[in-house]
Amino acid sequence: MSPKVDAVRDAAAVVVAAAGATSLAQLDGSVGACRACERLVDWRERVAVEKRRAFAAEAYWGRAVPGFGDPDAKILIVGLAPAAHGANRTGRMFTGDRSGDWLYAALHRAGFANQPTSVSADDGLRLTGVRITAAVRCAPPNNHPTPEERDTCAPWLDAELRLLPEARVVVALGGFAWIAALAALGRAGAQVPRPRPRFGHGAEAAMGRWTLVGSFHPSQQNTFTGRLTEPMLDDVFSRARVLVRLSA
Repeated sequence: MSPKVDAVRDAAAVVVAAAGATSLAQLDGSVGACRACERLVDWRERVAVEKRRAFAAEAYWGRAVPGFGDPDAKILIVGLAPAAHGANRTGRMFTGDRSGDWLYAALHRAGFANQPTSVSADDGLRLTGVRITAAVRCAPPNNHPTPEERDTCAPWLDAELRLLPEARVVVALGGFAWIAALAALGRAGAQVPRPRPRFGHGAEAAMGRWTLVGSFHPSQQNTFTGRLTEPMLDDVFSRARVLVRLSA
């Protein structure tokens, strides 16, 4: 069978598995088995074998990474993709990397996390009112997934929205996640405003029962340069909490 035929078959399998999921637990298990994007599968598995020297003794997850958090979440956070030596290593979104250090510290300050750190999948971290996912579920080379990979992965995000009936706010971390979330909300039945809302830190788009909120991604590129500060990230989650209350 040709690589092109394999890709079509595997992409179709994503659609079937995502549409058939009846619980988040079932969805998460299906995500972990996904092999739809050849470039991403090759990269995530290569990284899991070659490893980073600091983690040479650890067993890497090396698969697609499922979402994580409260099954009754009112806030869904959408990131870009797992980090090669972060979630691709630990198996939990935003866990084991600098971006996660910023994100979980902010969630803890906002009262959504029971602890400010996330270092491994068994470290006791619990989220309340929040679930975290990503537009693309596999670590991409150079942290840059393609639009085609985002679109192939889209059924997982669609299913996640469907299985989070209490969700009222979607926080998109970065422009790539904003585009993915905007499209997913449209497919979920929300009226997409015209003109299409543009991404920006603190940008908001009211879309039916959901409100989409934008935030700069807590990447080192943004946090080291001061483009994103702790107060800026705190403001996003404070606003998300207010929006949840207004929707009650």
